[in-house]
Amino acid sequence: MRVSPFLLRPAVPSMLPRLALSALSALAALPGSAAAAPVGQALERPAVTVRAPAQAVLVGAALAGDRIVAVGERGIVALSDDGARHWRQASVPTSVTLTAVRFADAKRGWAIGHGGTVLASDDGGEHWTRQLDGRRAAQIVLEAARAGGDAQAVQDAERLVADGPDKPLLDLLLLGGSRLLVVGAYGLALESDDGGQRWQSWMPRLPNPKGLHLYAARQRGQSVLLAGEQGLVLLSNDGGQSFRRVTTPYKGSFFSAELPGEQEIVLAGLRGTTLRSTDGGASWAPVGVPMPASITATALLPDGGLLAANQAGFVMALRGDRFVPLNAAPLPPLNGLLPRAGAPLLALTVQGALSAAAEPGAAK
Repeated sequence: MRVSPFLLRPAVPSMLPRLALSALSALAALPGSAAAAPVGQALERPAVTVRAPAQAVLVGAALAGDRIVAVGERGIVALSDDGARHWRQASVPTSVTLTAVRFADAKRGWAIGHGGTVLASDDGGEHWTRQLDGRRAAQIVLEAARAGGDAQAVQDAERLVADGPDKPLLDLLLLGGSRLLVVGAYGLALESDDGGQRWQSWMPRLPNPKGLHLYAARQRGQSVLLAGEQGLVLLSNDGGQSFRRVTTPYKGSFFSAELPGEQEIVLAGLRGTTLRSTDGGASWAPVGVPMPASITATALLPDGGLLAANQAGFVMALRGDRFVPLNAAPLPPLNGLLPRAGAPLLALTVQGALSAAAEPGAAK
């Protein structure tokens, strides 16, 4: 008998907020085992105002033209217009933890976070408006389940609605034009084709019957890759219209993924496990790592190089079939990376934004 994923936990696990704060391995090891997190009130409160936003727990960052926009705990959005030397805080209508940010150009950007939050900015990150929250997201999922006529999917979605606005979104993908995709806990996947005004559920098209968490979303041309807990890897070759499940030799969680080449896939996650395929996922080879620390983020350099960051505070560059550390001494636990052409790499940590080794050639 199939067990509904939404019956395996009381509501949103309190460890999911820690997902954005470098406790990914704890969540993967204990899915659905923790108590509910009170995110409803935080959805309605403006972001906490802090004296030094660049020293807050930061989780992700993006470039809006030359401006750096970094997001993190308590709704904090930090902006820098001088290459990370000085920072100020943006106006944000929510105080939930923000987990990712992307910009289509110097003005238009989106950020996501806990409570099913999607925020939009049309002025380079100075001001943000809420486009989606967990309440509306759950209703969209329920409507899609009812339209599909799957009784189990309807039951799962009804439980999602009953839980309230507590499911975090964990990655954000700009699909081109005004299309965007957000993914997150318990298999949440919603797409908008008009910049976030209207949304539709992608969950019916994903072969994810257990509602496993989706941690990473990447695109290259018509290929869309989703990766998540318990070794879940989903791949589309038609721009997201349909997905197939990709089999890998690892059943632990993948927290990040990249599509470096036409047929190349790199998956990274729990305890540093990294797998690489050069044939579209048909076969896999392990990538060596210098330590068994969970990889929390990856990033592609302009020249095609691949970087990874881990909980032990090391930035690593892929060299052949293994990762090589770029920093001799550990940084604080790492949440994200932002490569910048001609400037030091920006590392997002539990102690804020820090400059790190920028190029693989710097590794000794």
